[in-house]
Order: sequence, then structure tokens, then C-alpha cells
Amino acid sequence: MSNRRDFLKMTAAAGACAALGGVQLPLNAAPAEKPVPPLSIPRWRGFNLLDMFTMRSRADFVEDDFRWMRDWGFDFARLPMCYRLWIVDGDDYKINEGVLEKLDRAVDLGQKYGIHINLNFHRGPGYSVNAEFTEPHNLWKDQSALDAFVFHWTMLARRYKGVSKDKLSINLINEPKGDDNPAHMTRADHERVVRTTVKAIREISPDRIIFIDGIRWGRLTCPELADLGCVQSCHAYDPHSLTHYKASWVSNSDRPEPAWPGNGYDRAKLDAMYAPWIALKKSGVPVHFGEGGAYNKTPHAIVLAWLEDVMDILKANDFGYALWNFRGSFGILDSGRSDVAYEDFHGHKLDRQMLRLLQKS
Repeated sequence: MSNRRDFLKMTAAAGACAALGGVQLPLNAAPAEKPVPPLSIPRWRGFNLLDMFTMRSRADFVEDDFRWMRDWGFDFARLPMCYRLWIVDGDDYKINEGVLEKLDRAVDLGQKYGIHINLNFHRGPGYSVNAEFTEPHNLWKDQSALDAFVFHWTMLARRYKGVSKDKLSINLINEPKGDDNPAHMTRADHERVVRTTVKAIREISPDRIIFIDGIRWGRLTCPELADLGCVQSCHAYDPHSLTHYKASWVSNSDRPEPAWPGNGYDRAKLDAMYAPWIALKKSGVPVHFGEGGAYNKTPHAIVLAWLEDVMDILKANDFGYALWNFRGSFGILDSGRSDVAYEDFHGHKLDRQMLRLLQKS
């Protein structure tokens, strides 16, 4: 096991170093408590469903979403969740059962329509990239936050223990910011949180498939966790100036004007950026792209040209994906773009061109 782990670390780190202009990543993995059998996953393809995404969400999942995904040939739904939706009066340990019953419905709909459900904390105790609320504690530094984080994941692990690993998986936390600010999080902090939580989940559901987002917002691999037998998840949002053009939540997002290829990016640059993820997969660690897409202010023709290159890379390397999102400003339904010849679809505006691109990918 140690030889395999060392090989995985060297292979993935070398790829990351090449893609980042020679920056060497720290490798401080602790050995797994016991050998973990190799993991393989299907090439799951689908979408993010945002019905539990923020503190303002209603958690009302729509059955048609699952039905249409199935009918269009997809089999994966990532559910970004905000844990504060189901706690009462800000108490991390006091649970609103009614909200979790809405999540139960999504899990049931996944099984009904053959859609694999991937549960993700977009906001977990102590961390979120979403700025709508400031967590009182830091998941990466504070034991109280880690305790609450483990409590919520083990609660959900028990709740869905009877659901097959082929039908439901866990994605621990969305887009850890990175190790560039040691006061916020180091790689060692991230590794400690992941290992602690994975161990706790596996004590309840030993075969549950667990996804780990790459650090620096899903961009960098985590070779130090290669021995855990988890899926590592990349997010496809580069170049950010193209995918988040004029996004209100991103500073200075109105420049430069997006182009593809352009602004220093092309297909070769994308190949180099994803090379570490390809190397990681070749070394035996499953890889999935849990998010990706472009905001509705980027011209549609540019989005499609960029997305076709991204999807070509993913298909060539047998990477599954989940587009952000299904319905909404990045998605194929009701995206609000001003330059799309939408097709009316059961009262929704369908971007048929984008759908066809995804279906062939």
C-alpha cells in the first residue's frame, strides 16, 4: 500500500507542479488506518440541482428535473446543500426534521428515475465560499466546527445507510479556498478535516463513495489523500474571466471581454491545466468534475465553443461531470440569456444547442 501511495503522490504532484509553473506542492500525507481497496466509478454525467443551495432556498425539489435528466440520457445529480437550512435557532445540533424530509424526497426521486444522488455541503459548519453568512468558527482550525461538521455528515450517513452506494454518494465540502493563506487553511488542516470526516462516515457506511473537492476552489489535486480510496473532484471554471463574465458576486468581472480562444487561454492551456487531474486518474484515483459552466452574460457562441473543448477533454479521459446548473443562469433551462433561440419545453426555455453538446459528451 505504501508503494502505491508514494507513486500516486509523486505522479499527481509532478503534474500539478508542471501546470502551476514549477510550484512544488507540500506532501504531508499520513498513512491510512488500514488498506482501502481500489475504487472505480461510472462516468456519471448530469447537473447540479440548487434547491438547497443557500439559506434562502426552499428545498422543494422538482420531480420533472429528475425525469427530464433521465429522458435526456443523464444519470447524476449533485445537490449543493446549506446545513443551516435544517438547524433550528442557529444551534448546530438541533435539527429541523421537516427540511430533511424534503432531502429524503430528492433521494427517493433519484432512485425512481435512475439518477445517482451526490450530497454536497456547499455550506458546512465552519466553511462556505458563499458570502451570504459568516460562519462563527473556522472548519479548518477550530475543533468545535469540525465536531459539528462530523456530526452532520454522520447524521446523514446514518439516515441514508440503507441506500446503495451506487445510488448515493457524499461530497464533503464545496471548493476549499486553498493553502495560500495559512491563517485560514493549510494543506495539513484540509487533510486532517478530510481524514477525520471520512473515517467517521466509514464507521457507519464502510462502502459509501466519498468525493473530495480539490483545493483552491476545486482547481488543485490532493495527492496527499490518494490513499483514502475517495473520488477527487475538479471544477471547470477556467478561464474565470469567460465563465464568470459580469457575475455580480465576482469583483472586476466586467473585463476583459470574453473570447475563445483568447485572453491568454486556448485548448492547449486547458489541456495543461487538467494534466494533473489526468495523471491522478491514471495513477488509480477516480476523478469527477463536480461543477463547471459559464454565466449567462458571456456570449452564447463563446460559451459553446469553450464548453465543447472542455467536454472533449472530459470525454477523452473518461471524466464524468455535473454542469452548474440545470435550471438557472449557467444551465440548459431558463438560463436568461439574451442571445439564445430558446425552444419552449413544457413552459420552460430550453437551450437545445447546449443540451445537444452535453448529450454527445
